[in-house]
Amino acid sequence: MTTLTLDPHDNISSDDMDYDPRLDVEAQLLCALLWAQPAEARRVAGTVTASDFDRPVYASLYEKITELVNAGKPHDAAQLAIALGKEGMTAGHKGKQLTTALADITTLGATANVEHYVDSVITQAYRRAFHLAARAMTEAAEQLPERDLYEHMCAHGRQLRAATERLTAIRGGQL
Repeated sequence: MTTLTLDPHDNISSDDMDYDPRLDVEAQLLCALLWAQPAEARRVAGTVTASDFDRPVYASLYEKITELVNAGKPHDAAQLAIALGKEGMTAGHKGKQLTTALADITTLGATANVEHYVDSVITQAYRRAFHLAARAMTEAAEQLPERDLYEHMCAHGRQLRAATERLTAIRGGQL
C-alpha cells in the first residue's frame, strides 16, 4: 500500500485569492495554446520556455502542454487534465491550483493566433530578468566579498545579454 505524505510547500498563499487570469497575458497565451493547431503550437513550444512564466502554476501547465505537443498528442484542456491526472499532479493544494488554473485558462476566450501572445510573455520575462538582476546586485553589494563582486555583475550581464539577443531574434532582428 502506498502512503501519501503532505508536501510542506503545498501551502495556500494569500495571493491565491486576489488574482484575475483575464488580465494576465501568460494566461491568455496558455488559453490560445490549448486551442492552437499543432503546427502553431510546435512553433510556440520551440520559442517560449517554462522559465518565461512568472506564475509557477502556469509554468507547470506550459511544460505539460509542450510535452503533449512535442509528442504529437492532442493538447486541448481535456487531454491536459488527463495527462496531469495520470502523473498524480491533481492532488492536494498544488493539484487544486493546477486544475483551477486549467479551468480558468480554458474559458478565457483567447483563440486568436497564439503567436500574438508570445512576444508579450517573453517581454515580461525579459523585464523581470532585469528586476531580478538588480535585486541580486543589491544583495551582492551587501553580502559578497569584494573580490567576487565584479564577476557576479558580469555573470548577470552575460545572462541579460543572452536574453536581449533572444528577444531580438524572436522579433526578427529588432528590439
